Amino acid sequence: MKVTIDKNSGYCFGVEFAIQMAEDEMENCDELYCLGDIVHNSMEVQRLYEKGLRIIDREQLKELRNCKVLIRAHGEPPETYKMALENNIELIDASCPVVLKLQNRVKHAYDSGLNEASQIVIYGQVGHAEVIGLAGQTGDEAIIVTTEEDLDKIDFTRPVTLFSQTTKSTKGFYHIKELIEERIKQANEDSTQPAFNANDSICRQVSNREPQLAKFSTEHDVLVFVSGKKSSNGKALYSVCKQHNPNSYFVENEQELQPEWFANAQSVGICGATSTPMWLMQRVATHIENLGLAEV
Repeated sequence: MKVTIDKNSGYCFGVEFAIQMAEDEMENCDELYCLGDIVHNSMEVQRLYEKGLRIIDREQLKELRNCKVLIRAHGEPPETYKMALENNIELIDASCPVVLKLQNRVKHAYDSGLNEASQIVIYGQVGHAEVIGLAGQTGDEAIIVTTEEDLDKIDFTRPVTLFSQTTKSTKGFYHIKELIEERIKQANEDSTQPAFNANDSICRQVSNREPQLAKFSTEHDVLVFVSGKKSSNGKALYSVCKQHNPNSYFVENEQELQPEWFANAQSVGICGATSTPMWLMQRVATHIENLGLAEV
């Protein structure tokens, strides 16, 4: 049995950039605070904890003074920067450039649409760090939709501007877009339809992994997808793997591997999310090798 690690899996630019900034900063200090998990992968969070990275939440941030705090790749709402200024906190801003650009687009759309009673709609996960940052550009007036049922929050007789969390599924975004278009037509059969502006703001470095993973999944008897359970991107990409290879398994680390998965396999593919470190996929591959069944 042969084990192959997908060369296209692993950190996206934004996550890699944030982790590098954290490690560079910790070379000059014993302890660095980070607002939220720097990456949705508990193994990597633990590795960086051992180097001095301390995860805090927003309530803890309010109590800090005269220190350094890292802003992770997901970005933050304006109120975080305001609080840092008031508390004399130096921010190490590792916000992903793609996310920062999207924040600016959302703010511009919100400001431009105020006179038209336009609605900003964000296709994303409620409570996700990136979505909190995006909604913050609208004074938290943006409507967050995740499922079809969430569309009931929208007034389809008023203008709508749609954006997407950068790590959501492309297929899911266009499905939501079509549903909104249908609802607008239904709500305005006897009148002029309000403006609808849909913006595909999904990161291409993320979305391009879907077709790559679909192909990779079909090339192996068994697929092991390595990701943190909190990762929105991980859930989306794993669903692609499962769709194309029913013998796909989601694990957070090598301890969750089950030997029986590989009993009749000639080839095993290992892949992961944009928040999955390559060293962890290597560790999973080594563990499979140590089962006595594989060559890597």
